[in-house]
This record gives sequence, C-alpha cells and structure tokens, in this order.
Amino acid sequence: MRKLALHWQILMGMIGGILFGLLISQFGGKSFVVDWIKPIGTIFINLLKLIAMPLIIASLIKGISDLKDISKFSRIGGRTIITYILTTVIAITIGLTLVNIIQPGNLIGQETLEELSKAYASDAETRVNNAQNQKSKGPLQFLVDMVPQNFFAAAGNNRNMLQVIFFTVIFGISMLLIGDKKAKPLVDFFDGLNEVILKMVDLIMLIAPYAVFALLASIIVETTNPDIFKALAWYALTVVIGLGLMIVFYLTIVFFFTGKSPSFFLRGISPAQLLAFSTSSSAATLPVTMERVEEHLGVEKEVTSFVCPVGATINMDGTSLYQAVAAVFICQALDYDLSFGDQLTIVLTALLASIGSAAVPGAGMVMLVIVLEAIGFPKEMLAVGLALIFAVDRPLDMCRTVINVTGDATVAMLVGKAVGKLGSPKVKNWDDNYAELK
Repeated sequence: MRKLALHWQILMGMIGGILFGLLISQFGGKSFVVDWIKPIGTIFINLLKLIAMPLIIASLIKGISDLKDISKFSRIGGRTIITYILTTVIAITIGLTLVNIIQPGNLIGQETLEELSKAYASDAETRVNNAQNQKSKGPLQFLVDMVPQNFFAAAGNNRNMLQVIFFTVIFGISMLLIGDKKAKPLVDFFDGLNEVILKMVDLIMLIAPYAVFALLASIIVETTNPDIFKALAWYALTVVIGLGLMIVFYLTIVFFFTGKSPSFFLRGISPAQLLAFSTSSSAATLPVTMERVEEHLGVEKEVTSFVCPVGATINMDGTSLYQAVAAVFICQALDYDLSFGDQLTIVLTALLASIGSAAVPGAGMVMLVIVLEAIGFPKEMLAVGLALIFAVDRPLDMCRTVINVTGDATVAMLVGKAVGKLGSPKVKNWDDNYAELK
C-alpha cells in the first residue's frame, strides 16, 4: 500500500492540532496540552536546530569543494545576493501598495487602541529598548557581527549562523587553494558527515506530523483574548494578502525562468512550508528546506549549500513585507502622516533591516522600531504603536516564515538555473526517500 505523501501527513497533523486545541480549550484543558502535548513539538524543534549548524558546515564545505574553481563560487554568491535584494524590494513594495489601498489603520477605534496599549505595554517597551541598543551600535555593526572571534562559540548558538557561514566559506575556499591531493582527506570526511546529517534529517522527519500536531494544539490553547484579533482583522488580512501575492510572484518567476510548473515547485517545497508555519523559525526549518530543494526540486548541492543557509539569515521577504505594512498601519492608526519620501525610506530601511536582523532577538519587532524611527515617528509613541500589533504577531509570524522559506527555495532554483546547476529531482516521493526507514 502506498504511503501517504509527507506534506499530506504534516497537513493532517496541523489540522488535527488546531481542532484538538479548539476542542480541549472548551473543557479547560490548557495545562494538559502545555504539560503533555507541547513538549513533543519543542523536542522536534530542538532536534532540527541541533543539526542545523553541522548541516551548514558539512554541506557548504562539500558544495565549495565540488566546484573546483573559486570563480564559480563567486558567480553563485553574486547572483544570490543580487536576487535576494530584488525579491526583498518587491516584497516591501507589495506591502506598501496594499496597506495604502486598504488603509487598515483607519479602522481602529480609540477604545481598541487603549485596550491594546494596556495589554501589551510592557512587551512593547522591551522591544523598543532592544531596538535602541541595536541602533546604538552603528550602521555597519551587522558586518562586524558576521566575523566571529571564536568559531566554536559561534557554532554553539544558532543565532550566529551568519558567522558560521563566514568561517565555513573561507575554510572551503582555502581547501580549493591547497589543491585536490592535500584537501582529499578533509573532502572525504565532510562528504561522509554530510550524508550522515541528511540521514538524520530523514529520521527526524518521521515524527514531523505528530510534532506539528503538538505545536498547533499548544498555540491554540495559549491564545488569549480572541476579540482583539477581530479588531485587527483588516490589518492581519492586509499582511496575509501581501504574503499570498508573494507566493504568486514566486510561482510566476519559477515558471518563466526555470520552466518548472507551480505544482512541481509546491509539491517539492510544501513540507518545508508547513514546518515553517508550525515552528515560525527559518533556522529550525533550514535542514528540511535544504533537503527538499536538493532532493525534490533538483538544485545541486553546490548551490543549495550556499543559497539556503544565507537566505535563512539575510533573506526575509515575508518579514520585510510585514514591516512595511505594520509601519504604515501604525502611522495610520495614530494619525501620523507619511509623505512619499517617507515611504521610500521605509523601502530602504526595511531592506537593510532584513539583512542586519539575523542576530537580533525578536528580530521582526525590533527592526520595525528602527524602520519607524527612520521616518521620524515620535519616540514617545513607539511603545503604543508596537502594542497595536502584538496581539496578532504570532500567527502572522507563522505566515511570514512560510514566505521567507519559499523565497529561499525560489532563489535557489533561479541561481541553480543561471549557473547550470538545476537538474531533475533525486527523490520523486516520500516512499523513495524513506523506504529503508519503514
């Protein structure tokens, strides 16, 4: 009997988790879900984060060593960065266009504004303070943060992924420069390590349907004050429409530039998208993203091993779109007029924020403060502005993480096609990949 495809298993787990969470909430079962169900999801996320760093190191070194030529790597790197910048600018533009057309901020009443300010004032103040600390470090701090002082310290914290990539790229290039004969023992070691880590991904994914059930159930029971969600429905809808348009944009450029159908792309990347939605973390989803892009979308390792890890740290199309919508929404709700120049400033600042936000805790909200300050938004109103959007930030974070991951896969396919590293998928379905694990 044919095994159900992975994305359908995960989708069933998500739907089951939502229904279970809604049902048990009616019977006051929050403590049961938090104590006995949620840990399964937490363990799953920890397992994915556990292998993220080893996977980046092994696959990136293998990818660079397989190129045999530094010029090929520079072509891949240049195309990747330029494409990421272009897609981010398009995402921000889509967000600004929608929020100016729908104008959700004009629908927020004074009563709702006061209620949100009281409910989320302390959280908003914390994010404002974090943003001030980040801004005080200077505009080029993100470049400084890319260079680690200690590799092992950097590899011990997933927030330092860009530092690990920086070291690994230099290490891989150095292996190319010393010649094949001297580098062969290292190449063989990292080839073997890469295969072992990929097999670990296969094993971890066996519990994915149960893990997303646990994650979604816990999110539902921990949700408070659903009435506030209704008040912010138009804001949330604006963000979701924008994210949906980004999916259409990705499918369109994949079709025209690579010749691959939308169904092929979605079928290949959907497990990573569903995990991104469940975990709200591009870093946690990275091992699955890389496996799906290489094995199911046909992008060769030389491209995947660089494009996907870099994308997980600097390519935040969904987050950038959200920042554009949120910034204008807050200004609309608090009667702060924006000029055309201010909106251009939002485009530039959100673009830079998406690159520099990788090492910042609570990156989306923190960088939103910097975007607001760039357009001259009153500092005394920052906490009130952030409080406006806290209530729906978690579900929107889940949605925008899907876009971040989809954007990484899209760019990987575009770069792969451009450098002749896009072929046929190695794995056609779940059964092919997991037959030996049954």
